Amino acid sequence: MRGVTLPSPAVRKPTRSREVGRGEKVLPGVWRLRLPLPWPGVPHCNAWALAAGGGVILIDTGMHEAGSMAHLVRALDQAELKVEHVRLIVCTHAHVDHCGQAPPIAARAGCEVWMHRNHAHHTDDDPEEALKRRVVVAHQSGVPPDSVQRWIERRRGQGSGQAGTLHVDRELTEGDSVRSDLGEWRVIETPGHAPSHICLYQPERRLLISGDHLLGRVSLYFDTGYTPDPVAEFLDSLDRVDELDARLVLAGHARPFTDVPGHVAATRALVDERLRAVQAALGEPRTAYEVAQRVYGDRFTELTANWLLSKTLAWLTHLECKGIAARAGDGPERWSAAA
Repeated sequence: MRGVTLPSPAVRKPTRSREVGRGEKVLPGVWRLRLPLPWPGVPHCNAWALAAGGGVILIDTGMHEAGSMAHLVRALDQAELKVEHVRLIVCTHAHVDHCGQAPPIAARAGCEVWMHRNHAHHTDDDPEEALKRRVVVAHQSGVPPDSVQRWIERRRGQGSGQAGTLHVDRELTEGDSVRSDLGEWRVIETPGHAPSHICLYQPERRLLISGDHLLGRVSLYFDTGYTPDPVAEFLDSLDRVDELDARLVLAGHARPFTDVPGHVAATRALVDERLRAVQAALGEPRTAYEVAQRVYGDRFTELTANWLLSKTLAWLTHLECKGIAARAGDGPERWSAAA
């Protein structure tokens, strides 16, 4: 199953002002560009600027919405940089908060865009066809029909978060590298969060640009429907990152952090906790929507439903691949413990 749709959050006034773009120097030759996002609980994302030959390599771009380029310009200005200083864009993965502004930045700077070769989950997705698939998945998952209809109406009135057509000039894979003034950054394939996800590792300085694979505050999300078992892929990717001996992580959200083994262990522990909770919810046949409500309790609201149901489908698919869970029916599907 590809994609997920959930009840749209009710319109409500923000509890605080939206953030603005901010830039700061983290290390010599490394700047954090903090760019605002419109999502509940995720107020910003990070792009990273790496000094390279009199300009910078831009790692991730933020999403596209009204005023987003102005926020990037403001963040760059605080770092004493300009869009025209960008020599190359590298995206850690094909989610709009990491690649949404790539086309206009590349056009303005006259540079290329590099991304992992498995970017088709975003670049080949026709918006109308994607919407249809998500509606099918919603009905299969047991989302109430009136909630699905409300979501369709709201979704069609929203921007995609992607500016124009994302063109990838070079498709990255394991063994490739990105050269900066700090040295070469090795491309580490880390699928799970997205099929296109990579991390970048600078071994001499033990620096890791982790995208959304490893975050300072443990948070999990998986693209479902594009690969057989994204949770298994994610766990394998955690093993790969744990072996790197990174000292400092520059993540896609929140501040840089250390204690990489501790963060990896905490992430594994949360995965185990969620899988146990999902398995416990399969004492009787339930839809994915019902399982999500049971697992996440009060946290499963109209503001969080899209995020949490998508994760629940990933948990269920992983348990199915391990022979622990089984599904039956198609309108909606009901999940139960495997016989």
